[in-house]
Amino acid sequence: MDPPVYDTLILSDVHLGADTSRAREATRVLKENRFHRLILLGDIFADLNFRRLTKEHWKFLGFIRKLSNPKRHLEVVWVEGNHDRGLTDIMSHLVGVRVYQEYVWEFAGLRHLAIHGHQFDRLLANNLRLNYFGTLLYLLLQRLDLKGKPVARFIDRINTRWLRLSHKVASGALFHARLHNADRIFCGHTHEAMHQDKDSIQYYNAGGWVDDRLTYITIDKAGVLIHEYHDHPYAAGDADEADSALTELADESGLSEDAEFSNIES
Repeated sequence: MDPPVYDTLILSDVHLGADTSRAREATRVLKENRFHRLILLGDIFADLNFRRLTKEHWKFLGFIRKLSNPKRHLEVVWVEGNHDRGLTDIMSHLVGVRVYQEYVWEFAGLRHLAIHGHQFDRLLANNLRLNYFGTLLYLLLQRLDLKGKPVARFIDRINTRWLRLSHKVASGALFHARLHNADRIFCGHTHEAMHQDKDSIQYYNAGGWVDDRLTYITIDKAGVLIHEYHDHPYAAGDADEADSALTELADESGLSEDAEFSNIES
């Protein structure tokens, strides 16, 4: 039996460059599903320092580049997150994907809106410099953490709950959807997958790829589903295709896959 073909697959908060990033698993989700549209819903990067990217992170970018090839007739959309700021022009060149602040599309007679969600996080919006230094400190903690990064992942979960981040983003997103006449709105940012309905508007959060619970969203005529990814043995063919995509990215962008990339801010 052939696997379903989704209209849209949504993936958020991969945080390439972070030690907690589950980029290999995220790549496998893209390889194992069929879809017409891919939305990368922000915070695909942890920060602007490309030196932190591992080979698995570059493989993920290489596969995105492969998906964005016009010959595949597949739409790839990148919605900017708070950690992606400053990468718009670079990403458009590197992986051939257009970057949006928010993205709107129609499907099955419904208006859909995708926005990362940091816009509804008032603490972050009012303290951009504090967020920048907090990110650097958190990335350093990941380097010093134990194998499996239990401390960093625990802090990430506690931070979301203590700040009641999921509730705040959901509330802000539902209000934003109402203002823009959207029937469904999709966010990331909180790293916590969820679904909430209010006044005939549906809110979905795609979760993230830095914790033990790895989630993504699919949309088809049957509706919207939040999927939880469970790891399984890595096939040799998967590695070969990912390596091929990585080499293709290096060749087309003029970058060496084994090079150490300097901080793009410098």
